Amino acid sequence: MAKGTETAGEVEIQGETPKFTRWHLLTLSLLVFGYAAYYFCRSDLSVVMPLLIKDLAQHGVTTTEAQVRLGSIASISVLAYAIGKFLWGSLADLFGGRNNFLAGMAGAIAFTVLFGLGGGFPIFTLAWIGNRAFQSAGWVGMVKVSSRWFSYSICGTVMAVLSLSFLFGDAASRYGMSLLLDAGVGWRGIFFTGAGILGVFFLLNLILLKETPQERGLPAAIANPLNLFAGTEKSPESGAAIKSAPKAHPGLMGILGPLLTSGNFWLVCGLSLGTTLLRETFNLWTPTYFSAFVGLTNAESASRSALFPLFGGVSVLLAGFLSDKLGLNGRSLVLFGGLLSGAAAICLLAQVPSHSSPWIPVTIVALIGFLLMGPYSYLAGAMSMDFGGETGSATAAGIIDGVGYLAGVLSGDTMARFTVLYGWRSSFLALGVTCLGTALVALVLAIQQRRQAQIRLAAGRAA
Repeated sequence: MAKGTETAGEVEIQGETPKFTRWHLLTLSLLVFGYAAYYFCRSDLSVVMPLLIKDLAQHGVTTTEAQVRLGSIASISVLAYAIGKFLWGSLADLFGGRNNFLAGMAGAIAFTVLFGLGGGFPIFTLAWIGNRAFQSAGWVGMVKVSSRWFSYSICGTVMAVLSLSFLFGDAASRYGMSLLLDAGVGWRGIFFTGAGILGVFFLLNLILLKETPQERGLPAAIANPLNLFAGTEKSPESGAAIKSAPKAHPGLMGILGPLLTSGNFWLVCGLSLGTTLLRETFNLWTPTYFSAFVGLTNAESASRSALFPLFGGVSVLLAGFLSDKLGLNGRSLVLFGGLLSGAAAICLLAQVPSHSSPWIPVTIVALIGFLLMGPYSYLAGAMSMDFGGETGSATAAGIIDGVGYLAGVLSGDTMARFTVLYGWRSSFLALGVTCLGTALVALVLAIQQRRQAQIRLAAGRAA
């Protein structure tokens, strides 16, 4: 066990820093690969969308009607996902993150199989809503487990690695499904294969994943000293070091109160609104855009769409490293820079003519993923742990993510209707304006955090 002095903002903390052991590595690996496997039961609808629209057209449904109705299903399911975030986040803080993580897997598997067995819009709607409702348990469960296993001094890097699960998992699942499509596997086979892959990782996590390091005979992690529950998480042994020692749980209202009365917390929720809308729109519609507007085949569209989360993953690693180096105010500055640049890239995409050289729009989409996904990963990751500490990290992540996915509802039905009426170029211009507005919110947050840091510094000098 190494002793040392650590600094968070202007607050100096002294105490023991738990070592990163092989059990920490195992836990991190189980969470990363487990959450990545979720995407075999999540990206499947986006990947098979062109094929599913064609299949429905053969049964008397027009192409336009099929696109709009499937977009509506996506929107309704995102709403279910958003509501689930609020519920599952609180449950994770009250009853443990491991249970959430496993429940999300089990539900996703069951409803993915149901979708594959379906033959019409009623079953498709029920299955996809159920799938997304259960999948909303996964991330908040992972955040809760992480807050108990990993100390605040490395949480930016850890959450960056964990965020790779939803980016590289998305990319890997899309690429894998594109190979299946190329081999002639139908959309039903894609769904059944995805359920089987997630089932394997469900069993691995069921057997190996532990809720806390204490269950492996290891010391507890140290929480961020600036979290909103720092007063209740203070360890009596160290006076300042904040540890996950046994203590009376504040209860649901005791968790919600500090979060909902924090102005900066609501600014982060505002950032989540804009960035989630952007992420969900590109995740859902990129294969269809590549197929219908650019002119790629279904398999090519699926594989090229993987570049958005792939380059986003590179961005997440860089953003995570900067997160631990620059601190809280640095995160909001990275958010502002990434979103401002992303707005310019999205507007550039709107200028690409139809059936141009495919690599032009594909490259721009990859660039957009790089500019947006690193900053996005802060919100329901490191920032949630900063606000919630060990006590309320899952609730913070659930609220931030849940609020964001309320805007993500627009990515399905509204985007489908807007594209049908005005075309892809106008749709991207609207997304560019949304990204610019979100960048301005990040700028306000950066200014607020800088002021608060100066106030803390002045108070420290006066003391």
